[in-house]
Amino acid sequence: MIKKNETVLLVALKKELPKYLIPGWNVVYSGVGKINASFAISKAYNEFKPKLFINYGTAGTLNKNLSGLLSVKSFEQRDMDVTGLGFDLGETPFENLSTIKFSNKGYSCSTGDNFVTKTPKIKTDLVDMEAYAYAKFCKVYKISFCCYKFISDNANENAALDWNKTIKLGAKTFIEKVLNV
Repeated sequence: MIKKNETVLLVALKKELPKYLIPGWNVVYSGVGKINASFAISKAYNEFKPKLFINYGTAGTLNKNLSGLLSVKSFEQRDMDVTGLGFDLGETPFENLSTIKFSNKGYSCSTGDNFVTKTPKIKTDLVDMEAYAYAKFCKVYKISFCCYKFISDNANENAALDWNKTIKLGAKTFIEKVLNV
């Protein structure tokens, strides 16, 4: 059972999960992208000192068979490219932390500061713009972390249109299945 007073919900945009749907929960809206996500989780940690961070948001899928609300287990940094210096795609130079895992159950997600409209070089199940930053913060500071993404699009040429149509659809499912409200 998730304890409200020990948990912070991290969401990029208010329209993905409006606070009025989940009264009493600590909700932090980070804005879009890894930098905004990094600032938001740092501020939320200092303000709430949670035992658990939960990220909820929308994501594109690279696997056309996936839909609905999915749990994410591993995280990659999609737009880190220092291959010219001999590092693997997605690897941050001079760090021992590249792929971040929190569970053996769930799907993989690559995070980047770009809205995906064609297949990226790093192959994962899902694509988003914030989760890696949250996951890295929690891994480094040894804080429990869970991530749930609602599939909003197929990360293709129709992604923007599909995302705008589906952005609000996942909140109810997340609230019922994860928060048990």
